[in-house]
Amino acid sequence: MTEESQVTVTPEVVTEEPTVEVVTKPKVAPLVLGAKEYAWGMGRRKTSVARVRLRAGSGVMLVNGKPLDDYFPVLSQRVHIMGPLEAAGAEQRYDIFANIRGGGPTGQSGALRLGIARALVKVEPEQDEVLRGGGFLTRDARMVERKKYGQRKARRKFQFSKR
Repeated sequence: MTEESQVTVTPEVVTEEPTVEVVTKPKVAPLVLGAKEYAWGMGRRKTSVARVRLRAGSGVMLVNGKPLDDYFPVLSQRVHIMGPLEAAGAEQRYDIFANIRGGGPTGQSGALRLGIARALVKVEPEQDEVLRGGGFLTRDARMVERKKYGQRKARRKFQFSKR
């Protein structure tokens, strides 16, 4: 008897891997600033609103017509405001003019910081990832909680008297 080897042929299953499309942000052309051209940025924090104009210059910063050191005498607020410029390495490349309304010093400094960051992204789109990663482009949504009726404050109740 002759030995026949049995060969079993299994059909090859070809699996197609799904194609993955990488979605990237559309490239935005940088805004080229001349001597008289500005990039605008709007920033908000608590009840403060800051309108920021950025132009090519030497690092002058005026807030409501006053130098930054006069308008924000507290060092920690000035450091907070300069954060986006330091992250982008643009401390001395731009002149900044800002008008701020509403709120107090903390809200105004936060609004100015956001406005500067948004204006910087318009001029230098390649800095978007750096500024977003540092949290400079995130709007702080915390607001003051409203006062409720029958209470002293938003959460503080009137003192309870048993007798």
